[in-house]
Amino acid sequence: MEAEEWKSVVHMYRVHDMWEDAYRVAKNHGGAGGQKQVAYLWARSLGGEAAVKLLNKFGLLEYAIESAANKFSFDFAFDLARLSCKEKIPEIHLKHAIYLEDEARFPEAEVEFIKAGKPKEAVFMYVHNKDWANAQRVAESHDPESVSEVLVGQAKFCFEQKDFQKAEAFLLRAQRPELAVKFYKDADMWSDAMRICKEYLPSKLSMLQEEYERVTSKKGGRGVEGLLEQAREWEQSGEYSRAVDCYLKVKDDSNVTSMENCWMKAAGLSIKFLSGDRAIEVVQLVGPRLIQLGKFNAAAELYLNMDLNKEAIDAFIEGEEWNKAKTVAKELEPRYENYVDQKYKEHLKNQGRVESLVGVDVMAALDLYAEKGQWEKCLDTASKQNFKILHKYVALYATHLIKDDDALKALQLYTQHGAPPNPQNFNIYKRLFLDLINLSNTDGPESYRMWADLRNFLQQLCENMSKSAEANSPAHEDFEQMLLIAHYLATRSAAKGVEQLLSVAAKVSVSLLRYTEIIHADKAFYEAGLACKAVGWENMAFIFFNHFVDLCDALDDGRAPDHSDFLDTDIPFEVPLPTKLCVTDAQVEQIRDWVLMVSVENRLEQVLPRDERDTYEASLVAANTGLRSLPCVLTGYPVLRNKIEFPAAGKAANKEDWNKFLMATK
Repeated sequence: MEAEEWKSVVHMYRVHDMWEDAYRVAKNHGGAGGQKQVAYLWARSLGGEAAVKLLNKFGLLEYAIESAANKFSFDFAFDLARLSCKEKIPEIHLKHAIYLEDEARFPEAEVEFIKAGKPKEAVFMYVHNKDWANAQRVAESHDPESVSEVLVGQAKFCFEQKDFQKAEAFLLRAQRPELAVKFYKDADMWSDAMRICKEYLPSKLSMLQEEYERVTSKKGGRGVEGLLEQAREWEQSGEYSRAVDCYLKVKDDSNVTSMENCWMKAAGLSIKFLSGDRAIEVVQLVGPRLIQLGKFNAAAELYLNMDLNKEAIDAFIEGEEWNKAKTVAKELEPRYENYVDQKYKEHLKNQGRVESLVGVDVMAALDLYAEKGQWEKCLDTASKQNFKILHKYVALYATHLIKDDDALKALQLYTQHGAPPNPQNFNIYKRLFLDLINLSNTDGPESYRMWADLRNFLQQLCENMSKSAEANSPAHEDFEQMLLIAHYLATRSAAKGVEQLLSVAAKVSVSLLRYTEIIHADKAFYEAGLACKAVGWENMAFIFFNHFVDLCDALDDGRAPDHSDFLDTDIPFEVPLPTKLCVTDAQVEQIRDWVLMVSVENRLEQVLPRDERDTYEASLVAANTGLRSLPCVLTGYPVLRNKIEFPAAGKAANKEDWNKFLMATK
């Protein structure tokens, strides 16, 4: 003990069967563990009832039983349990069985498992060792519930050995079809999985089908083959709805023909075997797909099979099979005949095939010509219709030309086709007139043709209006005034080309000042000033140029020009100020310098010339009496004495100017 070798002391006492001394030493020096160990060995040396008494005395009976079993002293463990703790016996049998299994003493282990009330463990032991016969024997004798486990075990083994038929048989005997489905799935044997599922687990078939489709869709080409195989199997087994679903799911852009065939197959099966609603649903799904592939006729035929006539018509239209579309509409759906015609017109319009469109819808064709700016063809085609249609497009073209600042071409248009008195055209006519009369540099002889055409156009318009509902209307009066202005402009251009008629041209320019509400004032005064200066009427030239300069200044500073020179004349005071001058800055400065020079020289009286009425000579209205004279048809000056009258009411000429004009023309 002084060497602290208490275990040697215990061993010494054990060898001499001095257990009390051994226990005393262990208790005092070996702690609880040592004490328990010596008590266990003491009891084992005694055995039987004596051992039980001893262990009870120390309160170590259960510990001793546990220790005996753990140390494989199963006889001692059984003795203690039988004498004092019978409920521990099954536990000891179980531990004994496990020990025997580990020792590969399977028959003995089986006996112990059964005694332990654990026959299932015996079954699992045999299953683990693939001893199927003994596993089944024990299961059938002692644990019927485990029979299916044995069968499942055998099935797994057979699957591993690729003996699928046997494996399937075992699982079906075990009433585990879901495992058969799983094993077949895992082995990528989908058709067998589907077969078992369809027969034994029909409620799970659609879920399995979806899973299969997900798997196959990830496999590309092989997936398509799988879908086809599955579709054929469904078809052969009479599962047409599922077969249709499979065929519809085939998507393979690398083999368009195969894909089309599958979709057609789906449609065919649905028409032949499925309900009307389902068949319509399938056809409505397949039709657009075929159209996308350019198979318009095939799609239309499918639609016709299901009496989807509108869809069939649309398919033919999309494929530009116009005759077929028309035939279907005519024979099966007459209410869609106009629809087909309309679509055909739209097609021709979109294709720009106007010539073809003319024969179908001439108005649409004319609109398209106009839209494309093919005005010659438009007017040529319109002229073959009627006057009203022709002038609708003449007006459209004229409007287009005016917007493009080509009023002259618009005038030629009306010169060629006439001027109908349609109120809706009046704004066009007015704009045409205003654009032309306010063009710059158009007072020379080279502009005669334009003014003559404008005069002829307005004369024809006024004659037409006098025979229409617009006779004597305010618009009629406006156009009569425009005709008079156009006539004076034409006369001036003609007169300017002949030396001896320059005074006539000058008088016309002066007369046109009374129309400055219509003609731009700066242009009218500028031209009048030039004309008067050219024939030596410097007094009037100075006054007109002076007013022209005032107008130019008004454009810059916004102040109204001085009209005092034109009191008691018929030259209007309230006229629109110019927004843009009709001449260049250099020309304005030239006029400004001349006016300044004349003012400095002070050689001219700033008074307009008067006649026998004591009135400005070009004014139609007498200042004192207010009497209005007729304007000369050549010059616009008032006709007082020595006049020539014409048959038309209100038309006269000054004899002197008229004779001068006759001489020049001769």
